[in-house]
Amino acid sequence: MKKLINAVEDAILEQLQGMALAYPELRISLDPKYIVRADAPLTSRVAVISGGGSGHEPMHGGFVGHGMLAAACPGEIFTSPTPDQMIAAARAAAGDAGVLFIVKNYTGDVLNFETAAELVHAEGIKVQNILVDDDVAVKDSLYTAGRRGVGTTVILEKIVGAAAEAGYDLDRCADLARRVNSAGRSMGMALTPCTVPAAGKPTFTLGEDEVEIGIGIHGEPGQYREALRPVDELTRKLAHDILDDPPYRRVVREWDRAGERWIDREIVDAPFKAGDEVIAFVNSMGGTPLSELYPVYRKLSAICTARGIHIARNLIGPYITSLEMQGFSITLVRADAEMLRLWDAPVRTPALRWGM
Repeated sequence: MKKLINAVEDAILEQLQGMALAYPELRISLDPKYIVRADAPLTSRVAVISGGGSGHEPMHGGFVGHGMLAAACPGEIFTSPTPDQMIAAARAAAGDAGVLFIVKNYTGDVLNFETAAELVHAEGIKVQNILVDDDVAVKDSLYTAGRRGVGTTVILEKIVGAAAEAGYDLDRCADLARRVNSAGRSMGMALTPCTVPAAGKPTFTLGEDEVEIGIGIHGEPGQYREALRPVDELTRKLAHDILDDPPYRRVVREWDRAGERWIDREIVDAPFKAGDEVIAFVNSMGGTPLSELYPVYRKLSAICTARGIHIARNLIGPYITSLEMQGFSITLVRADAEMLRLWDAPVRTPALRWGM
């Protein structure tokens, strides 16, 4: 294993210490670990908070700042943050408008964010939890019941973060987050596995001429492996699985609007169709350069055009990674005029900056 680290047990601590020095517009707590905007608490705006295991940088800490997240909670590598981190982040970030937790659908994240929401609510802070579950590659996995939460998370955090910045109240932010999640589909593939420092060995093995289709962001193996094919064929496989995904029906557990009890909410995600406008996100899994992502976007654009789907906005680069894994993922989010306006709104974070 070759990693730019001093000691495995200090890797996340030293990462946060370096980030604090690089971005003085953030406040970083080391015990418990969380990252928060320096202008928090947000007295009159909803505090959008997310988090998850480290190893996916810049998600989530790199998205803390004006127009996006109010705070983020980094767990150990590929490990959920703890409820005490989430509670401390909520206390630091929240004002009278309350907290919206954005939760990727992984069992540990879901359980810990639910616990945190209950305890935050008990302290008198208004709270809502929204689940992201957009990975078409799996129905259930090693880490989830239902689909995994992946690339749509980035799009959702930007759009809902802009809505909070614009003064949307908690219910309106939560409703918007549900719409974005229901509009998003993702799928990824890998040329190589990644190596978790604490494990010291790859998360799975691949032959020199093999690729893994349908991988997860924690180094999980995918649906199957096959021989390496040209990039156009790999892009076609992922894009068609996303575009041909049928209506997806599931039940999610959320707070009711009064913020007093959990309820089960049935949601049906509609498939893509001709005439849709989308935000297209071509993501590096960490080790794939932009020079290999642009050909993916080239082919994706052609496929969408042939289906009568218009790419209204795009994002290309390493924004939700799996350590040093080589590979890519595609995310498409059906976007209406409100979502596009909020996507275009000013943002200033370590990883996304425009309009300011």
